[in-house]
Amino acid sequence: MDSLFKALADPTRRALLDSLRAKPGQSLSELQGQLEMSRFGVMKHLGVLEEAKLIVTHKKGRFKYHYLNALPLQEAIDRWVEPLLEQPAARAVINLKTQLEGTSKMSKPDFMMQTYIHCTQDALWRALTDPEANAAYNFVAGSCVREGNKLILKFEDGSPMLILTETKLTPKTRIESTFEPHWAGPNVPLEHSRFIYLIEPQGENCMLTVEHYDIPAGQEGVAEGWHRTIAGLKTWLETGQSVRFAHGEMAG
Repeated sequence: MDSLFKALADPTRRALLDSLRAKPGQSLSELQGQLEMSRFGVMKHLGVLEEAKLIVTHKKGRFKYHYLNALPLQEAIDRWVEPLLEQPAARAVINLKTQLEGTSKMSKPDFMMQTYIHCTQDALWRALTDPEANAAYNFVAGSCVREGNKLILKFEDGSPMLILTETKLTPKTRIESTFEPHWAGPNVPLEHSRFIYLIEPQGENCMLTVEHYDIPAGQEGVAEGWHRTIAGLKTWLETGQSVRFAHGEMAG
Protein backbone atom coordinates (compact mmCIF):
# COMPACT_ATOMS: atom_id res chain seq x y z
CA MET A 1 0.00 0.00 0.00
CA ASP A 2 2.97 2.34 0.63
CA SER A 3 4.08 2.02 -2.99
CA LEU A 4 0.56 2.89 -4.15
CA PHE A 5 0.43 6.18 -2.27
CA LYS A 6 4.03 7.00 -3.20
CA ALA A 7 3.15 6.54 -6.87
CA LEU A 8 0.03 8.72 -6.62
CA ALA A 9 1.83 11.51 -4.76
CA ASP A 10 3.63 12.78 -7.87
CA PRO A 11 1.65 15.00 -10.33
CA THR A 12 3.59 13.68 -13.33
CA ARG A 13 2.65 10.10 -12.50
CA ARG A 14 -0.99 11.13 -12.01
CA ALA A 15 -0.87 12.79 -15.44
CA LEU A 16 0.44 9.55 -16.93
CA LEU A 17 -2.42 7.62 -15.34
CA ASP A 18 -4.95 10.15 -16.64
CA SER A 19 -3.51 9.80 -20.11
CA LEU A 20 -3.67 6.00 -19.98
CA ARG A 21 -7.24 6.13 -18.73
CA ALA A 22 -8.19 8.32 -21.69
CA LYS A 23 -6.19 6.25 -24.19
CA PRO A 24 -5.16 2.73 -23.15
CA GLY A 25 -2.24 0.99 -24.75
CA GLN A 26 0.23 3.84 -25.30
CA SER A 27 3.91 3.35 -26.00
CA LEU A 28 6.75 5.12 -24.20
CA SER A 29 7.19 7.49 -27.14
CA GLU A 30 3.51 8.48 -27.08
CA LEU A 31 3.62 9.20 -23.36
CA GLN A 32 6.89 11.12 -23.58
CA GLY A 33 5.39 13.35 -26.26
CA GLN A 34 2.86 14.64 -23.73
CA LEU A 35 5.46 15.66 -21.15
CA GLU A 36 8.37 18.06 -21.13
CA MET A 37 10.69 15.36 -19.88
CA SER A 38 13.44 13.11 -21.16
CA ARG A 39 12.75 9.56 -22.23
CA PHE A 40 14.71 8.31 -19.20
CA GLY A 41 12.65 10.48 -16.85
CA VAL A 42 9.37 9.11 -18.19
CA MET A 43 10.74 5.56 -17.91
CA LYS A 44 11.53 6.16 -14.22
CA HIS A 45 7.99 7.36 -13.53
CA LEU A 46 6.51 4.39 -15.40
CA GLY A 47 8.73 2.08 -13.36
CA VAL A 48 7.30 3.49 -10.12
CA LEU A 49 3.75 3.05 -11.43
CA GLU A 50 4.47 -0.50 -12.55
CA GLU A 51 5.99 -1.35 -9.17
CA ALA A 52 2.80 -0.09 -7.52
CA LYS A 53 0.79 -2.29 -9.94
CA LEU A 54 -1.04 0.81 -11.18
CA ILE A 55 -0.07 0.03 -14.76
CA VAL A 56 0.44 -3.18 -16.66
CA THR A 57 2.35 -3.56 -19.90
CA HIS A 58 2.02 -5.64 -23.03
CA LYS A 59 5.03 -6.15 -25.28
CA LYS A 60 4.47 -6.61 -29.00
CA GLY A 61 7.56 -6.81 -31.12
CA ARG A 62 9.97 -4.08 -30.01
CA PHE A 63 7.21 -1.94 -28.55
CA LYS A 64 5.79 -2.00 -25.03
CA TYR A 65 2.24 -0.75 -24.51
CA HIS A 66 1.06 0.60 -21.17
CA TYR A 67 -2.40 0.23 -19.60
CA LEU A 68 -4.03 1.58 -16.47
CA ASN A 69 -4.70 -1.11 -13.87
CA ALA A 70 -7.50 -0.02 -11.53
CA LEU A 71 -7.38 -3.04 -9.21
CA PRO A 72 -4.95 -1.61 -6.60
CA LEU A 73 -7.14 1.50 -6.33
CA GLN A 74 -10.17 -0.75 -5.92
CA GLU A 75 -8.46 -2.58 -3.06
CA ALA A 76 -7.74 0.75 -1.33
CA ILE A 77 -11.37 1.81 -1.77
CA ASP A 78 -12.58 -1.50 -0.36
CA ARG A 79 -10.29 -1.17 2.66
CA TRP A 80 -11.52 2.26 3.82
CA VAL A 81 -14.73 2.99 1.94
CA GLU A 82 -16.36 -0.45 2.00
CA PRO A 83 -17.88 0.04 5.50
CA LEU A 84 -19.66 3.14 4.19
CA LEU A 85 -21.24 1.38 1.24
CA GLU A 86 -24.52 0.22 2.67
CA GLN A 87 -26.53 0.33 -0.54
CA PRO A 88 -26.31 -2.74 -2.82
CA ALA A 89 -26.52 -0.48 -5.86
CA ALA A 90 -23.33 1.30 -4.86
CA ARG A 91 -21.51 -2.01 -4.57
CA ALA A 92 -22.80 -3.11 -7.96
CA VAL A 93 -21.55 0.07 -9.62
CA ILE A 94 -18.07 -0.36 -8.15
CA ASN A 95 -17.95 -4.04 -9.17
CA LEU A 96 -18.88 -3.11 -12.73
CA LYS A 97 -16.28 -0.31 -12.77
CA THR A 98 -13.62 -2.75 -11.56
CA GLN A 99 -14.55 -5.29 -14.19
CA LEU A 100 -14.49 -2.78 -17.03
CA GLU A 101 -11.36 -0.89 -15.98
CA GLY A 102 -9.44 -3.80 -14.49
CA THR A 103 -9.79 -6.39 -17.23
CA SER A 104 -11.06 -4.94 -20.49
CA LYS A 105 -8.33 -2.32 -20.67
CA MET A 106 -5.84 -5.08 -21.32
CA SER A 107 -6.69 -4.82 -25.04
CA LYS A 108 -6.43 -2.16 -27.68
CA PRO A 109 -9.62 -1.13 -29.50
CA ASP A 110 -10.83 -3.76 -31.95
CA PHE A 111 -12.52 -1.03 -33.98
CA MET A 112 -12.02 2.72 -34.10
CA MET A 113 -13.47 5.46 -36.30
CA GLN A 114 -13.40 9.24 -36.32
CA THR A 115 -15.45 11.87 -38.12
CA TYR A 116 -16.05 15.63 -38.08
CA ILE A 117 -19.60 16.93 -37.71
CA HIS A 118 -20.73 20.51 -38.25
CA CYS A 119 -22.62 21.00 -34.98
CA THR A 120 -22.23 22.26 -31.43
CA GLN A 121 -20.88 20.16 -28.61
CA ASP A 122 -24.26 20.37 -26.85
CA ALA A 123 -26.11 19.17 -29.95
CA LEU A 124 -23.81 16.16 -30.42
CA TRP A 125 -24.08 15.22 -26.73
CA ARG A 126 -27.88 15.36 -26.91
CA ALA A 127 -27.91 13.29 -30.08
CA LEU A 128 -25.82 10.54 -28.46
CA THR A 129 -27.82 10.38 -25.22
CA ASP A 130 -31.40 11.19 -26.27
CA PRO A 131 -33.53 8.12 -27.17
CA GLU A 132 -35.63 9.88 -29.83
CA ALA A 133 -32.48 11.13 -31.52
CA ASN A 134 -30.94 7.65 -31.51
CA ALA A 135 -34.02 6.27 -33.25
CA ALA A 136 -33.82 9.04 -35.87
CA TYR A 137 -30.32 8.21 -37.12
CA ASN A 138 -29.70 4.54 -36.26
CA PHE A 139 -29.66 2.63 -39.53
CA VAL A 140 -31.93 -0.22 -38.38
CA ALA A 141 -33.74 0.70 -35.14
CA GLY A 142 -37.45 1.47 -35.35
CA SER A 143 -37.57 3.12 -31.92
CA CYS A 144 -35.48 3.78 -28.82
CA VAL A 145 -36.38 4.22 -25.15
CA ARG A 146 -34.36 5.17 -22.08
CA GLU A 147 -34.59 3.21 -18.84
CA GLY A 148 -32.24 4.83 -16.33
CA ASN A 149 -28.73 4.56 -17.76
CA LYS A 150 -29.85 2.19 -20.54
CA LEU A 151 -30.70 3.11 -24.12
CA ILE A 152 -32.79 0.30 -25.61
CA LEU A 153 -32.98 0.34 -29.40
CA LYS A 154 -35.85 -1.72 -30.81
CA PHE A 155 -36.90 -3.21 -34.12
CA GLU A 156 -40.09 -2.05 -35.82
CA ASP A 157 -42.01 -4.86 -34.07
CA GLY A 158 -40.93 -3.57 -30.63
CA SER A 159 -38.48 -6.36 -29.83
CA PRO A 160 -35.04 -5.28 -28.51
CA MET A 161 -32.29 -4.90 -31.08
CA LEU A 162 -29.47 -3.42 -28.99
CA ILE A 163 -29.07 -2.33 -25.35
CA LEU A 164 -26.46 0.30 -24.51
CA THR A 165 -25.74 0.69 -20.80
CA GLU A 166 -23.86 3.87 -19.93
CA THR A 167 -21.22 3.01 -17.34
CA LYS A 168 -19.38 6.33 -17.13
CA LEU A 169 -20.22 9.81 -18.38
CA THR A 170 -17.95 12.84 -18.62
CA PRO A 171 -20.50 15.49 -19.63
CA LYS A 172 -20.21 16.65 -23.23
CA THR A 173 -16.86 14.92 -23.83
CA ARG A 174 -16.94 11.15 -23.12
CA ILE A 175 -19.46 8.30 -22.89
CA GLU A 176 -18.48 4.76 -21.92
CA SER A 177 -21.12 2.09 -22.55
CA THR A 178 -21.59 -1.63 -22.74
CA PHE A 179 -22.82 -3.04 -26.05
CA GLU A 180 -25.44 -5.79 -25.67
CA PRO A 181 -26.71 -7.13 -29.02
CA HIS A 182 -30.12 -8.80 -29.34
CA TRP A 183 -30.51 -8.77 -33.11
CA ALA A 184 -30.24 -12.56 -33.37
CA GLY A 185 -33.50 -13.03 -31.44
CA PRO A 186 -34.53 -13.65 -27.81
CA ASN A 187 -33.37 -17.28 -27.84
CA VAL A 188 -29.96 -16.60 -29.34
CA PRO A 189 -27.77 -14.96 -26.66
CA LEU A 190 -24.81 -12.97 -27.97
CA GLU A 191 -21.71 -11.90 -26.05
CA HIS A 192 -21.43 -8.31 -24.83
CA SER A 193 -18.64 -5.83 -25.56
CA ARG A 194 -18.06 -2.16 -24.78
CA PHE A 195 -17.46 1.08 -26.61
CA ILE A 196 -16.53 4.72 -25.97
CA TYR A 197 -17.68 7.96 -27.59
CA LEU A 198 -15.15 10.81 -27.44
CA ILE A 199 -16.29 14.35 -28.32
CA GLU A 200 -13.77 17.10 -29.04
CA PRO A 201 -14.85 20.62 -30.13
CA GLN A 202 -13.08 21.87 -33.26
CA GLY A 203 -14.16 25.47 -33.78
CA GLU A 204 -17.65 25.37 -35.30
CA ASN A 205 -17.40 21.58 -35.65
CA CYS A 206 -16.98 18.57 -33.39
CA MET A 207 -14.67 15.62 -33.82
CA LEU A 208 -16.39 12.37 -32.80
CA THR A 209 -14.30 9.27 -32.11
CA VAL A 210 -15.76 5.79 -31.58
CA GLU A 211 -13.64 3.10 -29.93
CA HIS A 212 -15.11 -0.41 -29.66
CA TYR A 213 -13.40 -2.97 -27.42
CA ASP A 214 -13.64 -6.74 -26.93
CA ILE A 215 -15.74 -7.47 -30.02
CA PRO A 216 -16.53 -11.21 -29.84
CA ALA A 217 -15.75 -13.53 -32.72
CA GLY A 218 -18.61 -13.54 -35.17
CA GLN A 219 -19.64 -9.95 -34.47
CA GLU A 220 -17.09 -8.26 -36.72
CA GLY A 221 -20.02 -6.86 -38.72
CA VAL A 222 -20.57 -4.24 -36.02
CA ALA A 223 -17.88 -2.16 -37.76
CA GLU A 224 -20.13 -1.80 -40.81
CA GLY A 225 -23.02 -0.98 -38.50
CA TRP A 226 -21.00 1.80 -36.86
CA HIS A 227 -20.18 3.36 -40.24
CA ARG A 228 -23.86 3.43 -41.19
CA THR A 229 -25.04 4.69 -37.81
CA ILE A 230 -22.47 7.50 -37.58
CA ALA A 231 -23.19 8.50 -41.18
CA GLY A 232 -26.85 8.78 -40.19
CA LEU A 233 -25.90 10.79 -37.09
CA LYS A 234 -23.80 13.23 -39.13
CA THR A 235 -26.55 13.71 -41.72
CA TRP A 236 -29.23 14.19 -39.07
CA LEU A 237 -27.23 16.79 -37.14
CA GLU A 238 -26.11 18.73 -40.21
CA THR A 239 -29.36 18.65 -42.23
CA GLY A 240 -32.12 17.73 -39.79
CA GLN A 241 -33.10 14.83 -42.06
CA SER A 242 -33.44 11.26 -40.85
CA VAL A 243 -31.57 9.10 -43.36
CA ARG A 244 -31.08 5.38 -42.90
CA PHE A 245 -28.04 4.13 -44.77
CA ALA A 246 -28.81 0.73 -46.35
CA HIS A 247 -30.26 -1.77 -43.91
CA GLY A 248 -27.44 -4.29 -43.92
CA GLU A 249 -27.50 -7.47 -41.90
CA MET A 250 -25.45 -7.21 -38.73
CA ALA A 251 -23.22 -10.12 -37.83
CA GLY A 252 -24.38 -12.31 -34.98
